[in-house]
Amino acid sequence: MLSAFSPGQRWHDVWRGELGEWVITKGLRIVLLVIGAVLASRFITWAARRVTRRLELGFQASDALVRSEASKHRQAVASVISWVSVAMLAVVVAVEITGILDVPVGSLVGPAAVIGGALGFGAQKLVQDLLSGFFIITEKQYGFGDLVQLSMIGASVEALGTVEDVTLRVTKLRTADGEVFTVPNGNIVRSLNLSKDWARAVVDIPVPTSADLNRVNEVLHQVCENAREADAPLRDLLLDQPSIMGVESIELGVVNLRMVARTLPGKQFEVGRRLRIQVVRALASAGVVAAGEINPVETP
Repeated sequence: MLSAFSPGQRWHDVWRGELGEWVITKGLRIVLLVIGAVLASRFITWAARRVTRRLELGFQASDALVRSEASKHRQAVASVISWVSVAMLAVVVAVEITGILDVPVGSLVGPAAVIGGALGFGAQKLVQDLLSGFFIITEKQYGFGDLVQLSMIGASVEALGTVEDVTLRVTKLRTADGEVFTVPNGNIVRSLNLSKDWARAVVDIPVPTSADLNRVNEVLHQVCENAREADAPLRDLLLDQPSIMGVESIELGVVNLRMVARTLPGKQFEVGRRLRIQVVRALASAGVVAAGEINPVETP
């Protein structure tokens, strides 16, 4: 008696049964794991953004003119924690999927060692970036909102700007012209933080050698004493009264005097501009003409 089903039909039924069983027992678990990982990563990103937004709103709602060092560091740490959490979640899901698929991990040791060695040579720059970023954040070299100047390997021009984002791999700076530098942390050989705790405004004042230096010093001392009263915004930006350091250098026909003032972090350039206005006005009223531009080179 001939079978009602052909061999091809029987094989097709068996294949469909095994496929259906695999989909129910393993495929569904894999899909649920992937969906759960995607939802968890989105939740981590949302939580990090919420923390960052709360820190931003807390600063804007306060009467502080600059961010505190703790706030800068918390914002950087929140970004790093979210990045690391998503990476660890991806690794855990990959391991779980490997277990569900019954992939023999022991047989992958040899190929994994070869591939790991090859990737090690190619990814050593990535590892260097991650390690450098780790020490930048743990040592609190700079954080979100800091004004920094970074010297980089192979770059003839230093990157100067405000830190907009710092992760384990890269640092993003916004320049005064609105441009964004993305600097790999492993390329940074020197970081100069211009807004750490406090800053100093330096104003060099060139006067002709024929001028009466005693009179010039008297005028500049009056500027220092009256700086806060003459310019209301300086009251909040200055940490103490400006002071005259004396003669900084002597050139042909010119004597350079230096005025310095401690300011809030990152506000030294604004204070310097306001002090120059007062110095020019005071010297003009006293009949002293500056021999050149006062601090001709200035960074934002």
